[in-house]
Amino acid sequence: MSLVLEAKNINKYFRQPILFHVLKDLSFGIEKGEFVSIMGKSGCGKSTLLYILSTMDTDYEGDLLLNGELLTNKKSNELALIRNEHIGFVFQFHYLLPEFTVLENVMLPARKLGRKPLEQIREAALNKLDLLDIREQADKKASRISGGQKQRVAIARALINDPTIIMGDEPTGNLDSKNAENVFNIFRQLSVEQNLSLLVVTHDMDFAEKTDRIIEMGDGRILV
Repeated sequence: MSLVLEAKNINKYFRQPILFHVLKDLSFGIEKGEFVSIMGKSGCGKSTLLYILSTMDTDYEGDLLLNGELLTNKKSNELALIRNEHIGFVFQFHYLLPEFTVLENVMLPARKLGRKPLEQIREAALNKLDLLDIREQADKKASRISGGQKQRVAIARALINDPTIIMGDEPTGNLDSKNAENVFNIFRQLSVEQNLSLLVVTHDMDFAEKTDRIIEMGDGRILV
Protein backbone atom coordinates (compact mmCIF):
# COMPACT_ATOMS: atom_id res chain seq x y z
CA MET A 1 0.00 0.00 0.00
CA SER A 2 1.46 3.32 -1.13
CA LEU A 3 0.17 6.21 1.01
CA VAL A 4 0.43 9.60 -0.65
CA LEU A 5 -1.12 11.56 2.21
CA GLU A 6 -1.27 10.52 5.85
CA ALA A 7 -2.85 12.30 8.83
CA LYS A 8 -2.00 11.01 12.30
CA ASN A 9 -3.91 12.09 15.41
CA ILE A 10 -4.82 15.53 14.08
CA ASN A 11 -6.37 17.85 16.66
CA LYS A 12 -7.38 21.45 16.02
CA TYR A 13 -8.57 24.09 18.47
CA PHE A 14 -10.12 27.49 17.87
CA ARG A 15 -9.00 29.69 20.75
CA GLN A 16 -11.18 32.77 20.12
CA PRO A 17 -13.66 33.86 21.35
CA ILE A 18 -13.59 30.75 23.57
CA LEU A 19 -11.60 27.51 23.40
CA PHE A 20 -13.32 25.11 21.00
CA HIS A 21 -12.06 21.63 20.00
CA VAL A 22 -12.81 21.54 16.24
CA LEU A 23 -11.02 18.39 15.03
CA LYS A 24 -10.69 15.46 17.41
CA ASP A 25 -7.91 12.93 16.95
CA LEU A 26 -8.32 12.32 13.20
CA SER A 27 -6.19 9.63 11.53
CA PHE A 28 -6.46 8.34 7.94
CA GLY A 29 -4.46 7.89 4.74
CA ILE A 30 -5.01 8.42 1.01
CA GLU A 31 -3.43 5.90 -1.35
CA LYS A 32 -1.87 6.62 -4.72
CA GLY A 33 -4.59 6.80 -7.37
CA GLU A 34 -7.39 6.78 -4.79
CA PHE A 35 -10.39 9.10 -5.24
CA VAL A 36 -11.82 9.98 -1.81
CA SER A 37 -14.63 12.31 -0.77
CA ILE A 38 -15.21 13.92 2.64
CA MET A 39 -18.82 14.47 3.67
CA GLY A 40 -20.63 15.79 6.73
CA LYS A 41 -23.01 18.48 7.90
CA SER A 42 -22.02 22.13 7.78
CA GLY A 43 -19.78 23.00 10.71
CA CYS A 44 -18.47 19.45 11.23
CA GLY A 45 -14.90 20.50 10.38
CA LYS A 46 -14.56 19.35 6.72
CA SER A 47 -13.09 22.57 5.33
CA THR A 48 -10.95 23.10 8.46
CA LEU A 49 -9.48 19.62 7.89
CA LEU A 50 -8.84 20.35 4.21
CA TYR A 51 -6.95 23.54 5.08
CA ILE A 52 -4.69 21.55 7.41
CA LEU A 53 -4.16 18.76 4.86
CA SER A 54 -3.29 21.34 2.21
CA THR A 55 -0.64 22.86 4.58
CA MET A 56 -2.38 26.27 4.52
CA ASP A 57 -3.25 25.97 8.23
CA THR A 58 -0.30 24.94 10.43
CA ASP A 59 -1.90 25.59 13.82
CA TYR A 60 -2.78 21.99 14.74
CA GLU A 61 -1.54 19.08 16.83
CA GLY A 62 -0.56 15.73 15.29
CA ASP A 63 1.45 14.71 12.22
CA LEU A 64 0.86 15.29 8.52
CA LEU A 65 2.89 13.39 5.92
CA LEU A 66 3.02 13.77 2.13
CA ASN A 67 4.83 11.04 0.20
CA GLY A 68 6.21 9.84 3.54
CA GLU A 69 7.77 13.23 4.34
CA LEU A 70 6.73 14.87 7.61
CA LEU A 71 5.26 18.33 6.87
CA THR A 72 4.40 19.28 10.46
CA ASN A 73 6.58 22.11 11.84
CA LYS A 74 8.13 22.98 8.47
CA LYS A 75 8.68 26.68 7.77
CA SER A 76 6.04 28.55 5.76
CA ASN A 77 8.35 29.11 2.76
CA GLU A 78 9.12 25.36 2.61
CA LEU A 79 5.41 24.55 2.79
CA ALA A 80 4.61 27.06 0.02
CA LEU A 81 7.08 25.27 -2.26
CA ILE A 82 5.69 21.81 -1.38
CA ARG A 83 2.14 23.08 -1.95
CA ASN A 84 2.95 24.53 -5.34
CA GLU A 85 4.82 21.43 -6.48
CA HIS A 86 2.76 18.59 -5.01
CA ILE A 87 -0.81 19.79 -4.32
CA GLY A 88 -3.32 20.97 -6.91
CA PHE A 89 -6.39 22.90 -5.72
CA VAL A 90 -9.88 23.12 -7.17
CA PHE A 91 -12.34 25.29 -5.25
CA GLN A 92 -16.07 26.03 -5.52
CA PHE A 93 -15.08 29.41 -6.94
CA HIS A 94 -12.49 29.00 -9.65
CA TYR A 95 -10.38 32.07 -8.69
CA LEU A 96 -9.24 32.64 -12.27
CA LEU A 97 -7.74 36.05 -13.02
CA PRO A 98 -10.39 37.56 -15.32
CA GLU A 99 -8.05 39.92 -17.20
CA PHE A 100 -5.66 37.05 -18.07
CA THR A 101 -6.28 34.59 -20.89
CA VAL A 102 -7.22 30.98 -20.17
CA LEU A 103 -3.70 29.90 -21.15
CA GLU A 104 -2.03 32.50 -18.90
CA ASN A 105 -4.17 31.38 -15.95
CA VAL A 106 -3.12 27.75 -16.42
CA MET A 107 0.56 28.71 -16.72
CA LEU A 108 0.64 30.77 -13.49
CA PRO A 109 1.54 28.08 -10.88
CA ALA A 110 4.33 26.72 -13.11
CA ARG A 111 5.73 30.21 -13.65
CA LYS A 112 5.66 30.71 -9.89
CA LEU A 113 7.49 27.41 -9.33
CA GLY A 114 10.10 28.50 -11.88
CA ARG A 115 11.45 25.06 -12.71
CA LYS A 116 10.96 25.17 -16.49
CA PRO A 117 11.54 27.72 -19.27
CA LEU A 118 8.49 29.73 -20.38
CA GLU A 119 8.07 27.93 -23.71
CA GLN A 120 8.00 24.56 -21.97
CA ILE A 121 5.41 25.84 -19.47
CA ARG A 122 3.28 27.14 -22.35
CA GLU A 123 3.44 23.74 -24.07
CA ALA A 124 2.54 21.92 -20.83
CA ALA A 125 -0.40 24.30 -20.26
CA LEU A 126 -1.74 23.66 -23.77
CA ASN A 127 -1.43 19.90 -23.12
CA LYS A 128 -3.50 20.23 -19.92
CA LEU A 129 -6.13 22.25 -21.81
CA ASP A 130 -6.16 19.48 -24.43
CA LEU A 131 -6.66 16.89 -21.69
CA LEU A 132 -9.70 18.86 -20.48
CA ASP A 133 -11.03 19.35 -24.00
CA ILE A 134 -10.89 23.12 -23.80
CA ARG A 135 -7.81 24.08 -25.81
CA GLU A 136 -9.88 26.12 -28.28
CA GLN A 137 -10.54 28.61 -25.45
CA ALA A 138 -6.81 29.15 -24.74
CA ASP A 139 -6.58 32.73 -26.01
CA LYS A 140 -9.89 33.97 -24.60
CA LYS A 141 -9.95 36.14 -21.51
CA ALA A 142 -11.03 34.07 -18.50
CA SER A 143 -13.95 36.47 -17.96
CA ARG A 144 -15.38 35.52 -21.38
CA ILE A 145 -15.99 31.78 -20.88
CA SER A 146 -18.86 29.90 -19.21
CA GLY A 147 -18.97 28.64 -15.61
CA GLY A 148 -18.44 25.01 -16.62
CA GLN A 149 -15.49 26.02 -18.80
CA LYS A 150 -13.99 28.07 -15.98
CA GLN A 151 -14.01 25.05 -13.70
CA ARG A 152 -12.23 23.00 -16.40
CA VAL A 153 -9.61 25.73 -16.66
CA ALA A 154 -9.23 25.68 -12.86
CA ILE A 155 -8.63 21.90 -13.03
CA ALA A 156 -6.05 22.38 -15.82
CA ARG A 157 -4.31 24.99 -13.64
CA ALA A 158 -4.33 22.55 -10.69
CA LEU A 159 -2.62 19.95 -12.91
CA ILE A 160 0.09 22.14 -14.44
CA ASN A 161 2.87 21.13 -12.01
CA ASP A 162 1.91 17.42 -12.18
CA PRO A 163 0.91 17.28 -8.50
CA THR A 164 0.87 14.23 -6.24
CA ILE A 165 -2.69 14.96 -5.11
CA ILE A 166 -5.62 17.17 -6.11
CA MET A 167 -7.68 18.65 -3.27
CA GLY A 168 -11.14 20.03 -3.97
CA ASP A 169 -13.38 22.15 -1.75
CA GLU A 170 -16.95 21.85 -3.10
CA PRO A 171 -15.63 21.86 -6.71
CA THR A 172 -19.13 21.23 -8.12
CA GLY A 173 -20.93 23.54 -5.65
CA ASN A 174 -21.54 26.27 -8.24
CA LEU A 175 -22.32 24.02 -11.21
CA ASP A 176 -25.51 22.61 -12.67
CA SER A 177 -25.93 18.82 -12.67
CA LYS A 178 -24.52 18.35 -16.20
CA ASN A 179 -21.34 20.31 -15.47
CA ALA A 180 -21.04 18.67 -12.04
CA GLU A 181 -21.10 15.29 -13.77
CA ASN A 182 -18.45 16.50 -16.24
CA VAL A 183 -16.16 17.51 -13.37
CA PHE A 184 -16.68 14.14 -11.67
CA ASN A 185 -15.83 12.32 -14.93
CA ILE A 186 -12.67 14.39 -15.35
CA PHE A 187 -11.59 13.54 -11.79
CA ARG A 188 -12.34 9.85 -12.32
CA GLN A 189 -10.31 9.86 -15.53
CA LEU A 190 -7.35 11.48 -13.75
CA SER A 191 -7.54 8.86 -11.00
CA VAL A 192 -7.71 5.92 -13.39
CA GLU A 193 -5.47 7.04 -16.28
CA GLN A 194 -2.85 9.10 -14.42
CA ASN A 195 -2.99 7.31 -11.05
CA LEU A 196 -3.57 10.69 -9.44
CA SER A 197 -4.91 10.86 -5.87
CA LEU A 198 -7.95 13.08 -5.26
CA LEU A 199 -9.49 14.29 -2.01
CA VAL A 200 -12.73 16.24 -2.36
CA VAL A 201 -14.92 17.91 0.28
CA THR A 202 -18.49 17.85 -1.04
CA HIS A 203 -22.15 18.16 -0.06
CA ASP A 204 -23.14 16.40 -3.29
CA MET A 205 -24.20 12.85 -2.40
CA ASP A 206 -24.42 11.79 -6.08
CA PHE A 207 -20.80 12.86 -6.52
CA ALA A 208 -19.56 11.26 -3.28
CA GLU A 209 -21.25 7.91 -3.87
CA LYS A 210 -19.30 7.44 -7.11
CA THR A 211 -15.89 8.01 -5.46
CA ASP A 212 -13.74 5.11 -4.18
CA ARG A 213 -14.38 5.94 -0.53
CA ILE A 214 -16.36 8.39 1.59
CA ILE A 215 -14.89 9.76 4.81
CA GLU A 216 -17.97 10.73 6.83
CA MET A 217 -17.38 13.43 9.44
CA GLY A 218 -19.50 14.55 12.39
CA ASP A 219 -18.71 16.84 15.30
CA GLY A 220 -15.01 16.99 14.45
CA ARG A 221 -14.54 13.22 14.24
CA ILE A 222 -14.43 10.62 11.49
CA LEU A 223 -17.60 8.55 11.72
CA VAL A 224 -16.96 6.15 8.82
